Amino acid sequence: MIKKNVFWLFGGLQSITLGVIIFLIFNSLNMISDKVIGVDTQILLSVLFPLFLLIVEYLIFLKD
Repeated sequence: MIKKNVFWLFGGLQSITLGVIIFLIFNSLNMISDKVIGVDTQILLSVLFPLFLLIVEYLIFLKD
């Protein structure tokens, strides 16, 4: 049970950090050039990609 709690703690922190990094990278790219992607796509990528990775990591975690 403690392994599962530790997984959710660090998995959540990892996903939040990855989402912020993705958001900031695309935000800085939008500042440098005209328009790389829109804000809606930027938010969508910043949320869905880390969430997908968290789900995949959890499925791998369940196999152990």
